[in-house]
Amino acid sequence: MIELFDSHCHVNEEKFDGDREEVLARMAEHGVTRYAVIGSDMATSRACVEYVKSHGNAVCAVGIHPHEAKGYREGDLDTLAGWIRSGEANAIGEIGLDYYYDLSPRETQQEVCRIQMELAWELGTGVAFHVRDAHQDMLDIMKSMRKHLTPGILHCFSGSAEIAKEYLKLGYHISFAGPVTFKKAPKLREAALLVPKDRLLIETDSPYLAPEPVRGRRNEPANVRFVAEKLAEIREESLEELAASTFENAKTIYGIH
Repeated sequence: MIELFDSHCHVNEEKFDGDREEVLARMAEHGVTRYAVIGSDMATSRACVEYVKSHGNAVCAVGIHPHEAKGYREGDLDTLAGWIRSGEANAIGEIGLDYYYDLSPRETQQEVCRIQMELAWELGTGVAFHVRDAHQDMLDIMKSMRKHLTPGILHCFSGSAEIAKEYLKLGYHISFAGPVTFKKAPKLREAALLVPKDRLLIETDSPYLAPEPVRGRRNEPANVRFVAEKLAEIREESLEELAASTFENAKTIYGIH
């Protein structure tokens, strides 16, 4: 059986409270045997830590999303570090920059992103990045910290092939979600072609960004298969081959041995 790893989802959150067991059952039916739940602030990060305690095939990332950067408080970094050091969390994330909504001041986003990247380096752990309409500033931060970078994922990649090349030069992984299946996504398909096999990941970002042919509905981890199938088609690989390589890549980032 093909095994799939949804490298970024939010199935632990309230939008799944009414039917979570059914959602998890569909995951199993579609071969999704591992998945990562991702925090966006201290409250959701704590919820992720609690969730994985009772879901053995889940891992989690903890961190402060750029939307929530304005809420960063002294002491938050110690809490994040504690979860990583104890083994309760597997990575820092999702962190980064989002200039589309600008829900936190850009300078604050940049500072909170930097300090979490520094924490990841101190702890030797992976990072899940959220970047929207801010790739150049994100790359500038990464290049300024080149000696202090740890392995990381550009989650739900939305940039061009040229932008993907820049992240790849810095050693990062590129993760594709539902948008790569959309009919009007030529730049994502171009990017998907150039990502090396050992740097490619798949995800749903559920409940958001449902892929074709379920676009417009609430997304869920079982749908990561549609992302895998589309990428296999684009890259002219077998589904089995793509599933195996993306599974191993996710294990590497999340420190699963």
